[in-house]
Amino acid sequence: MAVHGSTPRRALAVVAAVAATAPTGCGAGGDPPVGKANDLLRTTSFHSSGGTTAFAGGSQELWWDPEQGLRTKASRNGGSGEMYCEDGQTYTGAALLADALGQKGQDVTVPAGMADVFVRSGAPGGCEAYFLIPDAAERTPASDRTTAEGVRTEAFGVSAGTASDTYYVDSDESLLVELVSSREGRFSTTEYDSYGGTFPISMPPDAGTVSMEEFRRRVGG
Repeated sequence: MAVHGSTPRRALAVVAAVAATAPTGCGAGGDPPVGKANDLLRTTSFHSSGGTTAFAGGSQELWWDPEQGLRTKASRNGGSGEMYCEDGQTYTGAALLADALGQKGQDVTVPAGMADVFVRSGAPGGCEAYFLIPDAAERTPASDRTTAEGVRTEAFGVSAGTASDTYYVDSDESLLVELVSSREGRFSTTEYDSYGGTFPISMPPDAGTVSMEEFRRRVGG
């Protein structure tokens, strides 16, 4: 799974508060099609999958249900990990969090006893902020396109420095169809599907979680 303001977030949030980018705003404003697309994202279950710019050669998959919360599975060279979010609380697998910190240049070794532990942290803007189209996204008609399935889409883009995201929204149904992202030369494409589907999502048990402060203490800062 994720910096506020004008900096675009990554395709799918991998780690709250520590990864290279973070959710951007609440996605409540913007052009009318963006507002409608975000309303549907908030209130409708869906699935998404694709690459990620957070880890070289990595991929991500996300499931969302407004009644159950969010689940993200990230795979990268050397392993995989999961992140969950419910009621503004994020739970990130310790190994995945360590990998994200490694991407920031912080060498963290997770003790064997913490291999299956999830780290708790807040989700600024709520869990929905991990997938909503940012308020800063602007209409970019030159990027409009029709998908291989024949769906006509309207493009909305947001960029800052070497980071950019282009969101493709179904012209007729206002559903988010695809997201194309770039970060410092890394590119990823995420596809959204299964709107209204059923996805069993269960948060990690309290006994299997630790606070961010406890995680830092146990891995030596």
